Amino acid sequence: MPSLPESYFTRANELLARAWATNAPVLARLAPILGECVARGGVIHTFGSGHSELVSREIIGRAGGLVCVTGIIDPTAGFIENLPGYGTRLAARYDRQHQLLPGEVLIAISNSGKNCSPIEVALHARQKGLTVVALTSLAMSQATPSEHPSGKKLSDVADHVLDNGSVPGDAIVEVFPADLSAKASATAEASAKAGPTSTLIGCSVLNWLMLGTLDWLKQNKHPLPILRSQNLPGAIEHNRDLAQKYKGRLSRQLA
Repeated sequence: MPSLPESYFTRANELLARAWATNAPVLARLAPILGECVARGGVIHTFGSGHSELVSREIIGRAGGLVCVTGIIDPTAGFIENLPGYGTRLAARYDRQHQLLPGEVLIAISNSGKNCSPIEVALHARQKGLTVVALTSLAMSQATPSEHPSGKKLSDVADHVLDNGSVPGDAIVEVFPADLSAKASATAEASAKAGPTSTLIGCSVLNWLMLGTLDWLKQNKHPLPILRSQNLPGAIEHNRDLAQKYKGRLSRQLA
């Protein structure tokens, strides 16, 4: 019997391969949309509530990534993500500080797709004329009711949907074997699962999207505003030079 890490490795890579196959057509449609935004000098905005904020931060200020990616950060870390109206005010405050401009792109990330804040941030962005991309688990979204007063899920309010392919509950490895005795199977621990995939695959999907955008920029002979690791000689100065064009628009200060 494989160990728990081995089981996770095998299953997670299966889901990663499936996510590539599922999302490849959407990524191909999005690359020119994001590419044209970047070529015009626009900004790509991200938002993820709670644990999904980790996924959004993967492409903000990232070595090897685009300088013009910025994030709407929830100071409560998702604590009040289901308070109706909070996401709208959060987006409006960010809009006043950094601007959400027509023709730009918002990537809203929510594994469940049911919570208020990402839905409201997405709706605010659409009202401002941005293209909204949702990164979610469609299986998880379909398994749970929406917390938003409209009853809609994140995938319902987005222009394009990327599916991280995670299972309901996110975790994929059964901690206990399926052939436990009836007595053991009746315990809560016997049904426990571990090994979530939404972060692993979500970050991969976003990096595929960034690389597709760079590919489009390269093919159409546009500059490639790629950040360098600040640990390399001269990289900090290079990154600061790139960021000058976006002064006041990036929520994360570069070194």
